[in-house]
Amino acid sequence: MECEEGEFNNQEEPVFYSKAKSYWSNVSPTINGVLGGYGFISSCDIQGSEEFLSKLFQFENHPDRTRALDCGAGIGRITKHLLLKHFDTVDLIDQNQDFIETAKVYVNSPQLGKLYCSGLQNFQPEEKYDLIWCQWVLGHLTDEDLKKFMRNCKNALRENGIIVVKENVTSSGEIEKDDVDSSITRPLEILSDLLNQSGLECILMNAQTRFPKGLYPVKMFALR
Repeated sequence: MECEEGEFNNQEEPVFYSKAKSYWSNVSPTINGVLGGYGFISSCDIQGSEEFLSKLFQFENHPDRTRALDCGAGIGRITKHLLLKHFDTVDLIDQNQDFIETAKVYVNSPQLGKLYCSGLQNFQPEEKYDLIWCQWVLGHLTDEDLKKFMRNCKNALRENGIIVVKENVTSSGEIEKDDVDSSITRPLEILSDLLNQSGLECILMNAQTRFPKGLYPVKMFALR
């Protein structure tokens, strides 16, 4: 199940992406900025991700710890507080050059690898990864570009590599649009179906807990 026909057709796609790029270009390169004013949830979010990642390392065919990719990385919040604790090198990608420049200072680690300034819809991984982390960014991709990006990520995995998707989902069962930041939030059924159509299998799914009431439910997927 996908967006209704014509909802994101070729004529509309450039506007969909350009509006998002314009929005993020005016966001302050801070934790509170990249989290849309909800900077106070960062520690709880990282804790939930840490617990999820620890389960992946307990698999018999667990991923190696050589290289990870942080997608839609912002200023490197997840890289700094999660991924660098587990991987020798972490690459970042974000479409906002100010965020990328801030990440160099904010992360400030010799483990910081390549920094890519690009929208995910145009990104082709150059490296092979043990983990590819995608959080709160897939709502900025159309259905077709989401599937293309996931396939590209799948092809960039090392042996036993895993893609983690951590995203908001709607409780209404409907796709909900945000015209301010030019994004959509998909219900769990539609997001899961798009990931399946990308040729990926979900090997673990958990829910983020302990978030304040009133926020979207957040699901974490481990994909191979």
